[in-house]
Amino acid sequence: MIDKIEQWIDQTLINFSNSIVSCGGLLPHFDGFYNSEFLSGSYFVVVEEIPKPDFPELRQVQLGDFIDMDFNGITYKNTYFIKKGNENNLILHFHELVHVLQWQYLGTKDFIRRYINEILQYGYKDAPLEKMAYTLDNHFNNKGKAFNISHYVQQNI
Repeated sequence: MIDKIEQWIDQTLINFSNSIVSCGGLLPHFDGFYNSEFLSGSYFVVVEEIPKPDFPELRQVQLGDFIDMDFNGITYKNTYFIKKGNENNLILHFHELVHVLQWQYLGTKDFIRRYINEILQYGYKDAPLEKMAYTLDNHFNNKGKAFNISHYVQQNI
């Protein structure tokens, strides 16, 4: 199933390749948290509806609620998708960039495997990868002191 999800992700990224926007323009907002090289190599796509794999196998392992959730953003590898109307939501961008780093440090197959296991074991809000992203976006939202998010994610993954 992991390979099938990865193939779906790769095809989705190809399908939206003409709509990707570099996160490099976010540097003035995130300076000190994310470096310019990372932001320039990370991307987002604004969509009407968040793309999610909806395979019968995923529903059979009890991921139907997750698939059916209404998200404002989701990350696949170095690209995240945000629902139209959230383009200027810096907290959402910040959150999804944490996930880009998680994908980077874990690798595709390990990220998918771990994310699914965490959702099944803890639920979405309490899944450790999500809790990390929410904790960090909350720090940013509360005007917390800038620090190297990449280093933090690498040390705490």
